[in-house]
Amino acid sequence: MWLRAAAALWLLLQSQDFAAEGLKALEEEKYELAAQHLEKAAQAAPDDYAIQFNLALAYSLAGKDEPAVAGYKKVLELKPGLYEAQLNLGMVLLRMKKAAEAIPYLEAAAEARPKEFRPRLYLADALFDTGDFARAAKAYGAAAELDPKSAPAALGLARSSARNNQLKEAEAHFRRAAELDPTLKEALLELGPLYEKNGQAAEAIAVYREFPENIAARERLGHLLIETGKAAEAIPHLEWAVQKAPTSANRLALAQAYRDTKQPDKELPLLQQAVDADPDNLDLRLAYGRELRDQRKFAEAAREFYRVVQGRPDSVEGWNELSAMLILLEDYPKALAALDRIRELGAERSVHHFLRAIMLDKMRDLKGALASYQKFLATDNGQNPNEEFKARQRVRIIERELRR
Repeated sequence: MWLRAAAALWLLLQSQDFAAEGLKALEEEKYELAAQHLEKAAQAAPDDYAIQFNLALAYSLAGKDEPAVAGYKKVLELKPGLYEAQLNLGMVLLRMKKAAEAIPYLEAAAEARPKEFRPRLYLADALFDTGDFARAAKAYGAAAELDPKSAPAALGLARSSARNNQLKEAEAHFRRAAELDPTLKEALLELGPLYEKNGQAAEAIAVYREFPENIAARERLGHLLIETGKAAEAIPHLEWAVQKAPTSANRLALAQAYRDTKQPDKELPLLQQAVDADPDNLDLRLAYGRELRDQRKFAEAAREFYRVVQGRPDSVEGWNELSAMLILLEDYPKALAALDRIRELGAERSVHHFLRAIMLDKMRDLKGALASYQKFLATDNGQNPNEEFKARQRVRIIERELRR
């Protein structure tokens, strides 16, 4: 009996010594050393929740999240409802990207101390991370009431409101967060794509205008101005964007603006620069070829369209453009081959029969021309009345010639 009591006293003294050394190391921010001392203290006094809590704290401060979680859960077994353990456990789980697991502990901490700011904020963060934006907004709102000067609470409320499609309210909260912390001003840009998605182009434009030095914002501003029929207004923004970031997308957008404002002298060189800088970009080549076509530079356009179909053999769009240029250049054999490819791709339409008929007619292949005119007339169904009139005239003439 005496020996048992002495052993217990020795263990108690040992645990107290290790615990004291552990607390000292914690204060000195020597977290690894603190954990080593507190592990020994916990072994000597496994039911002492205070020692277990300090050990879990040392683990969490040392970045050892798994043992920290196990430690805080042990504390809550020994001392159910301990606020500090609930809060810290929730925070560690949140840091580990285990928001769903963190929520019950953070809810309990928030209920235990309803006037405390931190559990409300962390609970809101956990709810947001799980996609429960409606509850997250309420939790951020509660946190903001407890600390009206908290920029993270204002920002979280803004983002939650935005995800709930309450964009007007979200904008007010984004602006409040920026007032509290000017480094958060660019968070307002998150609203731009949401306004666009919601069909609120004017609101998105207004947001992007507030960031004249932000390349992405100026790019989107330029694109949106084009989309809303304000190409002339888009040009200075896109010119600036091209100067700062000469990407293919920026150059293509600026070329579109020049086109819409009837400035072909600027559009064509810009597209040439874009193609030279990104020669494998077939969308650029297609756009460049179309501009060459519109400026009646048919041979140059044909070369670009040929490059497109080389890179994309299944591009009906590319083959259509190439065949049209070859017809204008009167290179009928190659144009017919292009039409054959369109047929192979299952994209042949009535107009293709008409084009084939015209070429065969000019090549004096009267039987082939007649067959193609007749196919055109059988399939067009009044879509191209002028061409149908011409086709009927040629059918009568060719049939007379063939009867001779």
